[in-house]
Amino acid sequence: MIGRGASTDYSSDAVSSSKGNSSAPNDGVAPVTEALESTEGAAVGSTPSAEQVPEQPGQASADATAADQPEAAAEPDPVLTLQADLAKTRDQLLRTAADFDNYRKRSRREIVDSERQGRESVLRQLLPVFDNLERAVAHADTATDAKSVADGVRLVIQQFLDACARIGIERLQAVGQPFDPSLHDAIQNLETTEFPPGTVAAEVLPGYKMGDRLVRPAMVVVAKRPAEAAAPSSADNGGSTTTDPPHETPEDRDP
Repeated sequence: MIGRGASTDYSSDAVSSSKGNSSAPNDGVAPVTEALESTEGAAVGSTPSAEQVPEQPGQASADATAADQPEAAAEPDPVLTLQADLAKTRDQLLRTAADFDNYRKRSRREIVDSERQGRESVLRQLLPVFDNLERAVAHADTATDAKSVADGVRLVIQQFLDACARIGIERLQAVGQPFDPSLHDAIQNLETTEFPPGTVAAEVLPGYKMGDRLVRPAMVVVAKRPAEAAAPSSADNGGSTTTDPPHETPEDRDP
């Protein structure tokens, strides 16, 4: 009995001693915990909630104006826009002027090339005629028959007319035709009864035309009535001439 009670007292003393040891450090922690709890309560109490803050009357309009400000700032400056358009138009005009200058140079070059090609084409048609003329001259130096030389020259002339016809050049037929100032160039009048007055009696230099375009007018001699044909008509009247009375005009009459 004595042993059991002694053990019990020992255990109770140990418990009491452990409680006394644990209570010693808790005395310093308690004040720090209480200070933190008081600080958090003050912070929570000082911050109002969303439900407690009242909405001001002009707050909604201010928010809408702030939302529209980026769009207003994004509008382009009219001066800058006009300057950009001016620069673009100037660039287009410069390009157009450069294109027109190139077109003018190209057109002039094409015209020169066309003229050169036209001359070359005509020259190719006439070169055989010149070759035959040289042969005719060379043959005339040693020929004993003038008729053969003349026949050769006539053949060359016919070859020249054929070459002109191939390139569209036609010789004008003037002799016996009525005088036409647009086709003929009169250099002399000839009194003759062989051709009617006002017609071409002789051709001094032939004329040529290409289609409807006159290349060269013909130099011709125009026939007119002989002076002897007018003398018998006056002699038949007894050598006297009659004149018609002057025509009376309304101004000569008495009022």
